[in-house]
Amino acid sequence: MADQPTPLMPHATATWLVDNTGLSFEQIAEFCGLHILEVQAMADDLAGSKYTGRDPLHSGELTQEEIARGEADSEYTLKMQRAPVAVSRTKGPRYTPVSKRQDKPDGIAWLLRNHPEISDAQISKLIGTTRNTITAIRERSHWNIQNIQPKDPVTLGLCSQRELDAVVAKAAKNLPAPEEGEAPAAPTGVSDREKLIEELRAEREANEKAAAEAAQEAEAEAWLTAKRAAEEAGEEAGETPGEA
Repeated sequence: MADQPTPLMPHATATWLVDNTGLSFEQIAEFCGLHILEVQAMADDLAGSKYTGRDPLHSGELTQEEIARGEADSEYTLKMQRAPVAVSRTKGPRYTPVSKRQDKPDGIAWLLRNHPEISDAQISKLIGTTRNTITAIRERSHWNIQNIQPKDPVTLGLCSQRELDAVVAKAAKNLPAPEEGEAPAAPTGVSDREKLIEELRAEREANEKAAAEAAQEAEAEAWLTAKRAAEEAGEEAGETPGEA
């Protein structure tokens, strides 16, 4: 019976069997896929976690007849009557840890600004959000719009760089082809980023130039002041002998 599936909630099922049947600890442990010492701890109320019992009869995993066979023969191995249905991930927004959910609006705002070619459905799947939230941020009607700062969702940990690149590449395929004689436009995200970098570089160079010019003016002013002071001192020295 090594390949037999275990109950959907092994510990909770074991707790119920300990409290409501005369099955041996070995039988319960084998059926639930637990160590016998775990079952013993539950029976002695020594387990660190207290489990609420789960009735395997209600779920169909066991029948009363099967339990009766086990109670009558301590060597009998309980047989799973109906294996639990495997829970699979359904399509929809990806799960995001609670600690990162407050970062979603920042990531959405970044995508809307840097990659407008990505559809709302793609953003919803990538970030794990709703289209209503995306629309509210785009239209600046979101309740917390004043505090939303566009930030790279990869940096925020909302998605991986590979996932983002894949979505951008897929969205780029859906862009309309440029008309004949018209040069293909660079992706909006790249041009905006380069434009921002150029603006920052130009601003830095302008500040450095202004600082250098100010330093030169200050140096020239100091030199002129010193020269005037020296000339005045020389004139006063030349007038003194004549007066005497």
